[in-house]
Amino acid sequence: MSRYNRHIILSEVGQEGQDKLSKAKVLVVGAGGLGCPVLQYLAAAGIGTLGIVDFDVVEESNLQRQVLFGTSSIGKNKALAAKDRLEDLNPTILIDTYPKKLTSKNTLELFKTYDIIMDGTDNFATRYLINDFAIRCGKPVVYGAIYKFEGQVSVFNYNNGPSYRCLFPSPPTDTTAINCSEIGVLGVLPGIIGTMMANEVLKMILNIETVLSGKLLCYSSKTAETTILKISKNQNNFEKVLNEKEDLALIYMDGICSNPEIEISERQMLLMEPIQIIDVREANELPKIELENCTQIPLATLEQNIDKLDITKTLVLFCQTGVRSLKAANALRKKNITDCFSLKGGVSTLMEGLKIKV
Repeated sequence: MSRYNRHIILSEVGQEGQDKLSKAKVLVVGAGGLGCPVLQYLAAAGIGTLGIVDFDVVEESNLQRQVLFGTSSIGKNKALAAKDRLEDLNPTILIDTYPKKLTSKNTLELFKTYDIIMDGTDNFATRYLINDFAIRCGKPVVYGAIYKFEGQVSVFNYNNGPSYRCLFPSPPTDTTAINCSEIGVLGVLPGIIGTMMANEVLKMILNIETVLSGKLLCYSSKTAETTILKISKNQNNFEKVLNEKEDLALIYMDGICSNPEIEISERQMLLMEPIQIIDVREANELPKIELENCTQIPLATLEQNIDKLDITKTLVLFCQTGVRSLKAANALRKKNITDCFSLKGGVSTLMEGLKIKV
């Protein structure tokens, strides 16, 4: 009663509303700039179960805007670091962490457990993945995006409302897609947009009628102006997703969404998942890499040895420099083996990350 007193004395919330919050289950995909304020306010509000999906690690450059973390968090997985902080903020709620990459193999099972999905991601591939699986699961999605000094918020798939594909039917090309690491972002902006996203979650749970379904809220931190645009539902977009018989990954594995290279921080997180490391170098190349989960399949013989790949796992391919492994990853994706990545930098990156000494 003491913790949630300011909620309970609100006539629009009361004890009944607070009980609804305590029974709610919200999955937050991405514990970055948008995910941090969402997680803080949902935890403080008493959301009964919070799920956090993020395979990235905290870096010093994150601290300018991801204020859930501190200097002591650097190098830690974001989902795990967020849980540590949130348990101190509110030890009465359940926090589940998933320190792994969201893929077409695990999304359906994750989404089934939660009532609302919060999209705090920064890439188009994952946004389309979240949208399409949310449609199949019948789950609403709270969406947010930021660009320099501007942000957007909306709610998709809510009460038969429009989806993300109604706003953006197809992924952009690789020449138009950028993120804050390339263009920059004002540090307070993710906090403003993330708090608005948390507000939409609470409104849905409390059955407040002004949810941003069918609306796109656009905010400028330069002018403090807010504009709301209407989003019309396109039923064909829903039917395309619902009737798709093959893996949903194939729907969005085009253009920018098909980048098969991974950076060092991403690779480190992938090592926490069930993976298979594939050495596509020739047998006589040095240095030799001996790892329990490593299989050597030279690029020239890859197509003849598809049966040696464990496609139930994430495939991480490497070579001497990353050039041949990138060709191998692209070749596998053309065969609809989409959960595969080329290790950028090749052997040196692998050795540095795993602290292998020759």
